[in-house]
Amino acid sequence: MNQLVKPGRNLARQQLIFASTLTLVSTILIYFSWGLSHAQSALVGGCIGIIPNFVFALYAFKFAGASAAKQVMDSFFKGAKIKMVLTALLFALSFKFLNLSLAPFFCTYVIAVVSPIVYAALSRFTFNQQ
Repeated sequence: MNQLVKPGRNLARQQLIFASTLTLVSTILIYFSWGLSHAQSALVGGCIGIIPNFVFALYAFKFAGASAAKQVMDSFFKGAKIKMVLTALLFALSFKFLNLSLAPFFCTYVIAVVSPIVYAALSRFTFNQQ
């Protein structure tokens, strides 16, 4: 693995773990507050926030370095496109095939989408860390 990619991959991994943890905690709290059907909706919403971010991270941190500048940009944009398509697809499939409770679904989705930003702010991450 390219050493230049390591900090980005580590940050992405930590953010995904943080988002997954918040999703699971939210789902458990909703389960004990409102029951199983609401908790399932919350879990689906969180997964829709986490899975596309995971796929994006795979593409975004595939290459690094000045000699791979074109590959870095191409991979980043390909990851962003796949993330958008996958998010839309997961939303469409969820609404078509699942009976969702919208409040827990969207609340947990928002938590999963916002949590990487919160994690980065709380950890004061910089790419210059060793």
